[in-house]
Amino acid sequence: MRTSVMGAAAGTLALALALTACGADSDGGSGGSGDKLVVGATPTPAGEVLAYIQKNLAKKAGLDLQITEFTDYVTPNTALQEGSLDANLYQHTPYLTDFNKSKKTDLVPVTEVYLPPMGVYAKKAKDVADLSEGATVAVPNDTTNEGRALQLLASKGVIGLKKGVGGTATPEDITSNPKKLTIKPLEPAQLPRSLDDLDAAVINNNYALDAGLSPKKDAILLESAKGNPYNNVLAAKKGDEDDPRIKKLAKLLTSPEVKKFIEDKYKGSVLPVATG
Repeated sequence: MRTSVMGAAAGTLALALALTACGADSDGGSGGSGDKLVVGATPTPAGEVLAYIQKNLAKKAGLDLQITEFTDYVTPNTALQEGSLDANLYQHTPYLTDFNKSKKTDLVPVTEVYLPPMGVYAKKAKDVADLSEGATVAVPNDTTNEGRALQLLASKGVIGLKKGVGGTATPEDITSNPKKLTIKPLEPAQLPRSLDDLDAAVINNNYALDAGLSPKKDAILLESAKGNPYNNVLAAKKGDEDDPRIKKLAKLLTSPEVKKFIEDKYKGSVLPVATG
């Protein structure tokens, strides 16, 4: 993780953990024996998907679901590792793997839920080919999403990357840059707010939706679902993946009802990956 991400998340950590502490009772917490399940999520789409389950499916399944929302990508994993959460939903497996490696945590994916495709957004350009020479293009500054963004730009020949770098690509791995683009890493949540000051930005799906953008309609370049490794997962602390409450939630998240909810609400901007 970049230092700037950690700095931006520091204040959020205290607030989010305080909110969780206020809302949880003795049934909450990692590995608890009660039916209450405390799950962390970013507001969109994860929080909305979980809210749908909370309102429509959880009671019948015998699950007392509590949702705690976060606005960054670091705090939900920190809270999960420390036991303030039982599970979280907001990240893809490459991010989770990198987080475990860099932060010495032991979190595991439980089930894939949906694909939130990353997109390139611009105020003026209608296609990435329309970007002017010397344009400034912002990308997320966390390790895996920065590489993901650069791969997306490379998929249309906007830049070229060293062979084999994959999702770990950094701006230093750019081998060709015919338009002489300036690649500007920014904290992911800041990208939509900075769009007016940029020529383009590669924005994570949840932050695009939070900003009122439609990935399906507004992105000038959108990731393909085919062979995409960035499906978002329900995650838990290692050893808790067989907790009956987490297994209940995993089943609900991959149910036909949730698949239909995602399809109806997001209309192609978020793609369900499985049905139970």
